[in-house]
Amino acid sequence: MSTGTGADSAPGHTSTPTTAAPAGKNSMFSSLRIRNYRLFATGQVVSNTGTWMQRIAQDWLVLSLTGSASAVGITIALQFLPMLMFGLYGGVLADRLPKRPLLLATQSAMGLTGIALAALTLAGHVQVWHVYLAAFLLGLVTVLDNPARQTFVPEMVGKDQVANAVSLNSANFQSARLVGPAIAGVLITAVGSGWAFLLNGLSFAAPIAGLLMMRTHELHPVEPQPRAKGQLREGLRYVAGRPELIWPIALVGFIGTFGFNFPIWLSAFVSDVFHGDAGTYGLFNTLIAAGSLAGALLAARRGHSRLRLLVAAAVMFGGLLTVTAFAPGFWLFAALLVPIGVFGLTVNVTANSSVQMATDPEMRGRVMALFMMVFTGGTPLGAPLLGWITDTWGARVGMAAGGLISLTAALAIAVVLSRIGNLRLHVGRRGVTFVPAAPRRELTTAA
Repeated sequence: MSTGTGADSAPGHTSTPTTAAPAGKNSMFSSLRIRNYRLFATGQVVSNTGTWMQRIAQDWLVLSLTGSASAVGITIALQFLPMLMFGLYGGVLADRLPKRPLLLATQSAMGLTGIALAALTLAGHVQVWHVYLAAFLLGLVTVLDNPARQTFVPEMVGKDQVANAVSLNSANFQSARLVGPAIAGVLITAVGSGWAFLLNGLSFAAPIAGLLMMRTHELHPVEPQPRAKGQLREGLRYVAGRPELIWPIALVGFIGTFGFNFPIWLSAFVSDVFHGDAGTYGLFNTLIAAGSLAGALLAARRGHSRLRLLVAAAVMFGGLLTVTAFAPGFWLFAALLVPIGVFGLTVNVTANSSVQMATDPEMRGRVMALFMMVFTGGTPLGAPLLGWITDTWGARVGMAAGGLISLTAALAIAVVLSRIGNLRLHVGRRGVTFVPAAPRRELTTAA
């Protein structure tokens, strides 16, 4: 995958801070040699654990109050609706504003949202509309937080470590996903959802402390863009003219909208198919997280991103999702969640790092906002639809529908990319791969 002209022209790289990782020496954890990134990663693993606790508690609370998978889908949709509505504007602001102060504000606001929901739940006054409102407010903050966090990564680690740091961010998130659901399951069963919300709110103290402790002179700052007309349109035109950006974004849009609806499917499988409890729901989420963590660490070790890997992972993800939907037994279903996590995370990390590395620094906020808007902003469309399918025809049909749509999109984009790159499918000892097609013969006319 080409890194594009922008990757080599990032400002602030004329001198290398003493804490930067040596160029060209990528290992699985090379970004962690950089002090500022270590502080960031440490804070994030704490808050991410709280975030996963709240996600599980939120889904289970809504299911307990309503008994409806559609209501869980509505909650998810409301959380991601602001990204669909305002995501691009969030990217414009992320390009205009310094990232570190912006993150201090957004992380503080997210912590307050968790504490407010905890107060309502622990007081015994929580209603479904309270959860809906909290999800929507959290989504509004995420509009700014997501592009700011994504674009702050290159400022912490420099261009040579972007792919590794993006992969470690995902590993960080998935590590928390291993712990968070398990803690949430115990808390919900023992004392109720409110304590999970409270611990999530308090967990944001860790990333705030990490941001405050950073050495600003060791950052690789990108000059904030001045306010000007047409910056949103400029970002869209920029992406539209670059196939190396538009096709990964299109693919993760389909996967995010129709393939990443696990709260709907897993809650339905637990309650309707396997007749489990909150502990079972936490177990399923933990298994997906284990696979996702493995996928993130493998991506960090690779240290590069390629479109063919992205497409292959998307095909495997859609296919596995479809097959798993009809797994006959509990333990087979549970086991298949692990490779689903591996390939789903590989899609996300590969697309994310490919897009970041192919984007000019001054456009990165807008491009990553579009990436996140497409990846998560489609959820308000996909979650209610797949929630309705799941309620109407059952958990197996709902999950299979998401898998088939994801698989079809991956295959279609594979065909498009193969034509753009003049490639053809080749079946050999190494499996199914793309290889250069034979050059077309020009027709000549006899003299």
